[in-house]
Amino acid sequence: MPRARSTQTKDRIRAASLELFRERGVQQTSMRDIADRVGITKPALYYHFASREDLLRSLVRPMLDDYEAAVAADEAAGGAVDPRVLLARYFDVSMRHREVNRVVFRDAATLAELDLGGRVLDWRRRITAMLAGPGAQLGRGAVALAAAYTALGLPPGPPPVTTGVPDAPEGTTPEGDRT
Repeated sequence: MPRARSTQTKDRIRAASLELFRERGVQQTSMRDIADRVGITKPALYYHFASREDLLRSLVRPMLDDYEAAVAADEAAGGAVDPRVLLARYFDVSMRHREVNRVVFRDAATLAELDLGGRVLDWRRRITAMLAGPGAQLGRGAVALAAAYTALGLPPGPPPVTTGVPDAPEGTTPEGDRT
């Protein structure tokens, strides 16, 4: 029975931390704030999670696993994936993890703390290749990328859309217009 109680406490800690991270941001939320919200001592909180980063990773891990599983499944299907089905799958994952997405993508410091930047760029590259093909022209690739970003719950717009697209001129919109 102690394991069930420990799991319940961890779940309460995760729920309270997600609320606080959403309200204040990760960087502005202390372990003391989380312990107070849950109604436990700070040492009890550290019994369950070694650090705020450890706690944050426990919130993010299911989302990362779901995105990676979706990308891998679509890649395994080869070119046989309908773009609408592919985007619907990512939309479903994004919706399932929308609160964690909001917390993680709220500020760059959180992305850096979790070392997620490279992973997000890798997913973007892989999704773009599936949607528009590996050698897609700027217009088609950028539009596909914009759709993928929207499906992933990321903010749309020229900087994130064209960043990392090898043939995209700086400041180009998905339609190919200059900003």
